[in-house]
Amino acid sequence: MPIAMARHILVKTKEESEKLKQRLASGEDFSKLAKKHSSCNSAKKGGDLGEVRPGQMVKSIDNIIFKKPTNKIHGPVKSQFGYHLVEVYFRS
Repeated sequence: MPIAMARHILVKTKEESEKLKQRLASGEDFSKLAKKHSSCNSAKKGGDLGEVRPGQMVKSIDNIIFKKPTNKIHGPVKSQFGYHLVEVYFRS
């Protein structure tokens, strides 16, 4: 079974998510932005979700983690929790 490692930032609005994505694109630190802005419990760990297996996350996030290119910021992606920016930094 594949394993991936990812981190994300979860916010309430698409607009906020897009602003954070621009800040990441200009070189701001992902974990600092996650700690400050993300509403997920993973914010304490800089947005790090740790090891993820298929089916553990909601489908929209699962698709990014297991199907999209690594080391790239994906999103904003909407889920029932809000809007996510997701970066996959490892996949086996």
